[in-house]
Amino acid sequence: MKARIEKIFGLLESPVDAIVLANSTEPHLDQSFFYAFDVPSGLFEGSVAIAKPDGHLDVLTSPLEATSAEEAAKGDPHVTVHAVSRDGTDAAVQKLLGPAATVGLHYRELTHDWYLRLEKALPKVTWVDATPAIRKARATKDATEIARLRTAAEIGSKAGLEIPSLLKSGVTELELAAEIEHRMNRHGANGRSFSTIVGFGPHGAEPHFQPGDARLKDGQSIVCDFGAIHRRYASDITRSFHFGRRDDEMKRVHETVEAAQQAALDTIRPGVPAKEVHLAAEKVIDASPWKGRLIHGVGHSIGLAVHDGWYYGPQIADPLEEGMVFTVEPGIYLTGKGGVRIEDDIVVTKHGYEFLTTAPRGYVEVAA
Repeated sequence: MKARIEKIFGLLESPVDAIVLANSTEPHLDQSFFYAFDVPSGLFEGSVAIAKPDGHLDVLTSPLEATSAEEAAKGDPHVTVHAVSRDGTDAAVQKLLGPAATVGLHYRELTHDWYLRLEKALPKVTWVDATPAIRKARATKDATEIARLRTAAEIGSKAGLEIPSLLKSGVTELELAAEIEHRMNRHGANGRSFSTIVGFGPHGAEPHFQPGDARLKDGQSIVCDFGAIHRRYASDITRSFHFGRRDDEMKRVHETVEAAQQAALDTIRPGVPAKEVHLAAEKVIDASPWKGRLIHGVGHSIGLAVHDGWYYGPQIADPLEEGMVFTVEPGIYLTGKGGVRIEDDIVVTKHGYEFLTTAPRGYVEVAA
């Protein structure tokens, strides 16, 4: 935990006396709280982490999670846990910050209510946006984070392997989504990393479609986008299938998306501008009959959140760095007919990349 805190402070544009990470209520929890304080269990609504430049961390938590907090801090001389009532949190923050003159906040995740509370408790403090430093710190993962992301990806991959056996005529999108989540839990997930997407036929042409009561029919394509949580770390995997009567166009679409993903993967290595990954996939798709049907960026970082604060598209020049973990997910979407997306989680290595997700990516046609 000390190393992560020092990493954030080292990336600040100007020094601050402390950084405050404050949680509101679910779902408004700052995942950077859990980056600074590596605690696997508990909700920690209303909790606060106060980080100092020397790597020390004060954690203010309610009695609801005091046991989990103390267990996580056990043996770490750089973490102090304070069990306080919710009504006493503001005064405790005031006392712990003491004479601090300049304090960093995570503007991207801090609620307006918390900002007003902090202003009232510490009217003389100058507030600084620490978001860029926090985002950059979280963009590259340490060994512990990569291990957890790998496990989350393995869980998702195991569930992905089982999807073809679940495709039956008449099954609804909601039923298939529920079964995918059940399979992930059986394989060791702590939960889903986002609301599972299942789209049959035309619904697969909408990347963020929410499954409903549509039933699977012969001749339809299927898009399944899902992910597991393991010790707070997320995976994100998409696989596309075809059910029943072959559709030659959708088969070619799948093969094109697979080629586009491979072209993107082939560009990945430290120092490459992130946009090159996107442009490599886009080039393959735009050379096909489905030019312009890639309608989103080709990927995003993944970690404590499924969208972990960084993404890449055709304009993003950020250089790739060893230890970055992100998705590579080109797709082709044909309105009124269907879509294909293939998504994998990878980690940037010294000379290239490594797959974290391992389910097969090729075209799968399931008999009706």
